[in-house]
Amino acid sequence: MSVGAGPVQHPGQTFFDAVGGHETFVRIVRRFYEGVRTDEVLSPMYPAHDMDGAAERLTLFLEQYWGGPTTYSDQRGHPRLRMRHQPFHVNPEARDHWMTHMRVAVEEAGLAPLHQATLLDYLERAAHSMINTFEDTARPSQPLPAPARTIRAQNPRPGRHEHGT
Repeated sequence: MSVGAGPVQHPGQTFFDAVGGHETFVRIVRRFYEGVRTDEVLSPMYPAHDMDGAAERLTLFLEQYWGGPTTYSDQRGHPRLRMRHQPFHVNPEARDHWMTHMRVAVEEAGLAPLHQATLLDYLERAAHSMINTFEDTARPSQPLPAPARTIRAQNPRPGRHEHGT
């Protein structure tokens, strides 16, 4: 594990600028998605035709969060991370896979130890907050779980058909 030896942060300098700005976040996100593309849990969540779009959105989000340009919000509005991730099956396993790839990407970025620790701390907390289910991840070789049965209420008026005649 390399913790890097990047520059220190000067007073008044944003985290974004201290870690190297746009190019640093591009490198981190690019490396992260290299792992996602081959991950059996995460890759099904990302349409292959939009992998570049997902990388762009993550880059813009991270840049804005850490004091860079506000392009993310200018283009997409408020981040609303939980709402945007609600349609996806984000369980603890998915979180762990996500963090594995993100940790590799951040560790390979050559950041100063304090910057690396700060970024990873945020990413860990953010990843944990995206969990929206504790159901197991379906594998291609596993059948999908049967849909839940719904129980219809009994007809409250005996002698009447359900369709109201």
